[in-house]
Amino acid sequence: MTARSALRRYMLVSFLTWLPLGLMFASLVLLMTARGLSLAEVGLSVTVFSVVTATLELPTGGLADVLGRRVVLAVSAAFTVAALALLAVSTTFWMFLISGVLKGVARALSSGPATSWYVDTLHGIEGRDADLKPGLARGGAMESVALCVGVLAGGGLPLLVPAQVIFPLAAPPLVGATAAAVLLVVVVFAMPEPAHARRSLISVLRDVPATVGAGLRLAAGAPVLRRLMAAAAASGVVLISIELLTPGRLAELAGTAERGSLAYAVVSALGFAGSAAGSALAPRVARLAGGSAGGAIAGTVLAALSVGALAATAGLRGPAGLVSAGLAYMTLFVGLSVAGLLCLEMTHNAVSAAERTTVTSTSSLSLQAGGVVANLTLGALAGQAGVAVAWIGAALVVLASALLFVRMPAPTGSSRSPAPRARSHSG
Repeated sequence: MTARSALRRYMLVSFLTWLPLGLMFASLVLLMTARGLSLAEVGLSVTVFSVVTATLELPTGGLADVLGRRVVLAVSAAFTVAALALLAVSTTFWMFLISGVLKGVARALSSGPATSWYVDTLHGIEGRDADLKPGLARGGAMESVALCVGVLAGGGLPLLVPAQVIFPLAAPPLVGATAAAVLLVVVVFAMPEPAHARRSLISVLRDVPATVGAGLRLAAGAPVLRRLMAAAAASGVVLISIELLTPGRLAELAGTAERGSLAYAVVSALGFAGSAAGSALAPRVARLAGGSAGGAIAGTVLAALSVGALAATAGLRGPAGLVSAGLAYMTLFVGLSVAGLLCLEMTHNAVSAAERTTVTSTSSLSLQAGGVVANLTLGALAGQAGVAVAWIGAALVVLASALLFVRMPAPTGSSRSPAPRARSHSG
């Protein structure tokens, strides 16, 4: 396999991994409420998804480092097919809850293996000094393109499906399940992994906790990784501040919940387009800023200013409010994507193949932990003091996180050591 071939496969898998999620994004809450769930039950279903994902992040990351990337990605795709197919036919709270559990398992399993597969493959072709930024940037851009395409298609699909054939709001998750089935085929046949010794289930279960423990110790003990985990938590705060407060703000601007839902789909698509642009721009930003740490500072500051712009324009009404919210939303995701991709590169450069997916999962868990904190605080703050004040708080948090990249420590020698083949199975 050549580096170009590995990149094409990584981009395709990145696109197909996120397309199902984009397809169900706009219609998810509407489908639940149309099937009789209260807003409290909808919130509980989403919370269960988050809890399952956070609980399994590290064990599934360790599993990928022990078993191999392809196996875990294939199982993730299978869980996604089951989750979205069940979502499409769910009619009770418990069915939606089970779907949320399955989606959480799938999301945890998909966190990291594709990127780790690409990095390990590129290292095997070009050596440890291979430049990761261009490939990671294109993979990140494909994820954002998939979300952008998916949210627009999923938002419009219910208007095109005959109601006598299928419940219109059930069409997006059903199409998403089909896309996940395509991903399963691609992963099985297009992501070759070097052969490794067959292992018993007992040995696998014994090695996963050890791999997780080693990854946690590395993340806590390496100065560069400690800073990157803290930056991920700050990103979680600002992301939840957007997801929690923007839909209500847009519904208020649009005049009705239905129009607000359409406005949110369009604004979300702009955000995903901004994220794709940020991924593509990240290597150039890093060059202009004198390195990945400098580029991450630039992206983080841009994100903070964008949230500040949302707060500053919270008093606008009508079309001016919608346009300003859309522009700020898009710019925010440009900044977050630049910083996120460069943080990803720094993370991968700081670890060996045996720890790669586990540490990536630790970063994802840090992001979700920041989101939990934001969920518990920003909603109450917005209710008491207004949306603008909550957004100002989120902007200050992400702005302060830019200091984490100042004089970023170099990766330690131990974390850059070659990986034992028996642990990575990645070649």
